[in-house]
Amino acid sequence: MFEGGELRLVLLHLINEEPRHGYDLIRAIEGLSRGVYVPSPGVIYPTLTLLKDMGLVGEPDTTDTQRKLFAITEQGKALLAENAKAVEGLLRRLGEAAELRERTDAAPVRRAMQNLKSVLFDTLSPGADKKVVLDVAALIDEAAQKIERLRS
Repeated sequence: MFEGGELRLVLLHLINEEPRHGYDLIRAIEGLSRGVYVPSPGVIYPTLTLLKDMGLVGEPDTTDTQRKLFAITEQGKALLAENAKAVEGLLRRLGEAAELRERTDAAPVRRAMQNLKSVLFDTLSPGADKKVVLDVAALIDEAAQKIERLRS
């Protein structure tokens, strides 16, 4: 989804909105992309360490000792401001990926195929009438032809 330092910019943007934990960042990116891209902890945590080493984020005092909370530094805010257009483009890319997934999501088709499979097993049980078998085959052929015409 991201190249070079692009993920760093997205993380800085999200941390600038509010201090966050690593898993919060993973879930935020997942939300922005509506599940298209879910970065792994193996990508997020080394990038957060790099951002910290670069002085772009820090760990504010917190009572939550379970997880590290990251907050943006003044240097991080400056870098983010310098790259505002790039960040806007990256966020747009995440949104476009989400929109594409929604337009091309075949979940309703998979659901319909499962329904067809179930009804076929019920209707074509062993000993089914030959006429019923031929009628079912004709209906499936008709549906296939209609679906094929959708491409035209």
